[in-house]
Amino acid sequence: MLLHALKYLLLPPLINALLMLAGLLLWKSHRLLGPSLLVLGLASLLVFSLPWVSYWLRKGLEPYEPPSQALQEQAEAIVILGGGRDYGTPEFGWGDAPNNVTWRRLGYGAWLSRETGLPILVSGGRVNDETLAEATLMARTLGQAFGLEARWIEGRSRTTAENAEFSAAILEQEGIARILLVSQAWHLPRAVPEFERAGLEVTPAPTEFASRPPPKLIAWIPRAYHLRQSTQALHEWLGRIVYRVNAD
Repeated sequence: MLLHALKYLLLPPLINALLMLAGLLLWKSHRLLGPSLLVLGLASLLVFSLPWVSYWLRKGLEPYEPPSQALQEQAEAIVILGGGRDYGTPEFGWGDAPNNVTWRRLGYGAWLSRETGLPILVSGGRVNDETLAEATLMARTLGQAFGLEARWIEGRSRTTAENAEFSAAILEQEGIARILLVSQAWHLPRAVPEFERAGLEVTPAPTEFASRPPPKLIAWIPRAYHLRQSTQALHEWLGRIVYRVNAD
């Protein structure tokens, strides 16, 4: 709950808007503080929108390389973590559907499954009390879009820690201890320790690495897309801090 509260208050663009609003309100009464807050809010918004800034924020979150063939052969199952959903998507006729983050994880997990023949566990629950668990949507996508069946569906989890706890309980009943863990490259440094604490031997299987900007002027032009990428990276850095504080 702490992470969810902080991410709305401390992440762009809300924090930038709040700084600018505070600057405007204090403009006349505090001739130094007011303009400073206004400039800080606007400047930080533009900085986080730069392609190079969003790239380096994400790059620092990505210590893992894709698993080698030898590591793939040691695993006994593939665990794909849910990354969110889109509501009421019309194109598939499913109602809700996995969002783009989850689609990327499903695509890589499906590829790994075809390469290794390993069974798949999908993990994700109902964060906002939706009708279907995210894992159910993921299993549907694997079947209809990739022609693969998820052997296990973990549909109770609402956080990364619960992904690990509930997935480990399912796999323990099957006698499985070694997994390939699929998620975005920026998310796995937080996810891997949770699954290891749950008693599993984890080989990270990262996808969607930060893409280096082109060596042109466009790399220094603020864009809304890169603001979103920066916000995601800052969210993950904040998540690490919160998880570390809770662990202590």
